[in-house]
Amino acid sequence: MENQNLNTSNVKLIFDESGVSVAEWARVNGFSTTLVYQVLDGKRKCLRGQSHQIALALGIKKGISMDAAQLSQKLRVLHLTSEVEVGEYKM
Repeated sequence: MENQNLNTSNVKLIFDESGVSVAEWARVNGFSTTLVYQVLDGKRKCLRGQSHQIALALGIKKGISMDAAQLSQKLRVLHLTSEVEVGEYKM
C-alpha cells in the first residue's frame, strides 16, 4: 500500500486523540506555534521555508527536507553531471 499524505483534518484529529497540544508539538519540533496553526488552518501554501518544513513534519505534504547549503550542493552535482554528459555527447 502506498503512503498517502494526511490532510489537515486527520492531523487535527490525531492531535485531539493524542492529548498533545499543537503548541507542545511545535515547541518540541522547533517550530513557531502560530505558523503551525496557520498551516493546519490552510492559511499557508507551504511552498518553502518553515511552513514547508512543518507540512513535511506533519505528514500533510510529500517532499524532501534540505537547507540552502544542501540544495546548493545538490545543484552543483547535477550541474557537473550535466556538463560531463553534454561534453561526452559533443565528442
